[in-house]
Amino acid sequence: MFVSKLYRSVFFKGDRDEPPTTAPIQSGCCPPESAAEDGWNSRNPAQVALAYTPDSQWRNRHEFLIGRAAIEAFLTDKWRSENDYRLIKELWAFSENRIAVRFAYEWRSHDGNWFRSYGNENWEFETDGLMKTRI
Repeated sequence: MFVSKLYRSVFFKGDRDEPPTTAPIQSGCCPPESAAEDGWNSRNPAQVALAYTPDSQWRNRHEFLIGRAAIEAFLTDKWRSENDYRLIKELWAFSENRIAVRFAYEWRSHDGNWFRSYGNENWEFETDGLMKTRI
């Protein structure tokens, strides 16, 4: 895995609305994509949004978001309509303060239809471990 101290992993604290703590990633220990997977699978928009900088920039398909409030609102709407949401992320590449991940997720609509999506994301982190860019 990687040993750069610029990489940090967000450890989510269950259902409590507390800021995440960060810890340096050591070889093979708690990679960021694993922590992100756990956080997103919690489906707690307020908690997940804390992993991003206050001015974080996102691209999600055709939508462009800036800031935690926009991220939290987006996730609230997303998970309101996506039942039984389940996400898997895998590290694809890394360099300096950036990583690329592959993802797959599935969810069920209110009328019972199942959907599955796949793709790639590029993440850029600040030195404090918070994600500043997700495209």
